[in-house]
Amino acid sequence: MCRWLILKKKLRGRRTRLEIRRRPKVGRETQFGAIAKEVAVEAPESAFEIGVRGLGISILKITVFIVLVISLLNLWLHRGFLESLVFAIAVAVGLTPELLPIIMTVTMAAGAKNIAGKGAIVKKLPSIPNFGSMDVLCTDKTGTLTEGKIRLVKYIDVNGGESGAVLRHAFLNSYFQTGIKNALDEAVVERGGTAAQGAVKVGEIPFDFSRKRIGIGVKLEGRHYLITKGAPEEVFKISTHYSEGNGKSGAGERESAIVGRERKPLTPEAVEKFHSLFEKLSSEGYKVLAIAVKELEGPRKGRGEVGSLSTAEEKGMELLGFIAFFDPPKPTARAAVRRIIEAGIEIKVITGDNELVAKKVCDEVGLPVKGVMLGREIEGLGIDALAVKAQNATIFARFSPEEKRRVIEALKGGRVVGYLGDGINDAPSLRAADVGISVNNAGDVAKESADIVLTHKSLSVLIDGVLEGRRTFANTLKYVLTGVSSNFGNMLSFTGAVVLAPFIPMLPVQILLNNLLYDFSQVSIPYDNVDGEDLKKPKRWNLDFVEKFMIAFGLASSVFDLITFFALLYVFNAAAPQFQTGWFLESIATQALVIHVIRTRKTPFAQSSPGRFLLAATAAAVALGWLIPYSPLAPLIGFTPLPAPALAAIVAITAAYLVAVEGVKGWFYARWPVY
Repeated sequence: MCRWLILKKKLRGRRTRLEIRRRPKVGRETQFGAIAKEVAVEAPESAFEIGVRGLGISILKITVFIVLVISLLNLWLHRGFLESLVFAIAVAVGLTPELLPIIMTVTMAAGAKNIAGKGAIVKKLPSIPNFGSMDVLCTDKTGTLTEGKIRLVKYIDVNGGESGAVLRHAFLNSYFQTGIKNALDEAVVERGGTAAQGAVKVGEIPFDFSRKRIGIGVKLEGRHYLITKGAPEEVFKISTHYSEGNGKSGAGERESAIVGRERKPLTPEAVEKFHSLFEKLSSEGYKVLAIAVKELEGPRKGRGEVGSLSTAEEKGMELLGFIAFFDPPKPTARAAVRRIIEAGIEIKVITGDNELVAKKVCDEVGLPVKGVMLGREIEGLGIDALAVKAQNATIFARFSPEEKRRVIEALKGGRVVGYLGDGINDAPSLRAADVGISVNNAGDVAKESADIVLTHKSLSVLIDGVLEGRRTFANTLKYVLTGVSSNFGNMLSFTGAVVLAPFIPMLPVQILLNNLLYDFSQVSIPYDNVDGEDLKKPKRWNLDFVEKFMIAFGLASSVFDLITFFALLYVFNAAAPQFQTGWFLESIATQALVIHVIRTRKTPFAQSSPGRFLLAATAAAVALGWLIPYSPLAPLIGFTPLPAPALAAIVAITAAYLVAVEGVKGWFYARWPVY
């Protein structure tokens, strides 16, 4: 009895294991499930977002430090605690570039409108500056470098002769498969016509990226066959024989898979010969798949479903021949590739095709190839080692979707990476890239994962969007550089003023009014003109450069503030209201007008003209600021009219400051020419 129970338990366990092995994968176990899981997680920070966060932290640290210093100085000089606290808070508000989110949003919104007119729909505004900062573009070749109109042009036996048997079996495989049909399957079905007559499906072994082949079971002419289509090197592995073929069978012939054909063993010499044929076709730009067949043992039920055949049956197969597809390069691809390279963007082609086809296409469109990496080489590589190999490669051939994502993440180590993809399997790569780019006829999952959607898959449309992104980034950078340098200068100036003046150097309401007028003058920056030099190369956040700029130009600003202090205190013997009014007038004039010097590396107005909105806004801000002390509002804000000599001195100091900043700009860019 005990033996019977033990045997029954063993049989039950064996049956359970067999059921588990045969159970089809569902939900998260499937490829779609894995993709859905990756897409569901929060996207990683892009280069632009990392840069903005770093800038914010840097400004916060400096502001907190200066405010603490000013507060302690006021207390040390025995000024009222409440008065010192309100002044410190006003200084903190005045030094904070609170308009930065608005400036960036308006700039990016204007950029999105312009990009839309050029054929690119922006889904996420922060992707626009990333678009402009992009210095690596990863893309597939199909539909981007090529026309995307794949045609089946050859169906040959192993000797290179046209074979109707190869066409028919390729057709049956593509016609009966239940997965998502790609362009290759569609081309086969279109060319095969009515070749499925008399055939019944009895099973299917789905395609996967490890096997790189798909198997279909059919009942044909009273017999059951497994027809496999896939990458030649993978089909060679499961084949033990090949059909010689007579080189005369046409597309209309209906010969069976095995009967009446001469079979020969697939020796290493034969494999080498067939591999040479495959390489020759690939080097001519053809996408090549191999076709193999095997007669199945035992009866099979008609209309077999996915999984009703096992991968274990993919052995001892007979190699029939090859099918070759051709997708011609786009006539516009060569010019588009040249424009992208001239714009400082490196193109990397990541494809599931073999390297020979990819190399041929790259040669046709004028894309220099500095190295080739195969999918199998990625195994076992850490992120650093992969980054080094990826930097030195142009073509990534035989890559699966997961391998594509790993390459993109490796490249992001020091560069801004864009990825152009339109398939469901591209979704993880689109999410991983700094800027994911898809097309309007892409899969819903791909479009949902993308940051920018092109109205049609074209590198010409893409480069137009890149240039608009650079324009957006350039205008955002103008505000940042002007704001941080002015604010840093004001920090130093407030510190000096607290020490030099025997009173609060500027009332809190005056600080806030100054800040309001300055911000008003900057709102027009998104519509400013951009020099052609700023569009030639990609730029990204460089906090080291921003900090050097802030120190150099902030010190220049503080020097002229100190000159103003000395003039007001020791030349004109100004009391508190006169000092506060005079510094306010000098501060609003220098802060608002210096943008015309900082906005370009060229000579302002003579070589680079500002946008008319920026010119009008800065002029209006200065004019309004200088009128307020002479208006009925002056007593409410603590202003008092200044004598003409004092006003003339402030005008002279402002003019000297703008000339000096132009000199500092020349010196600065001579030492740090590259942003």
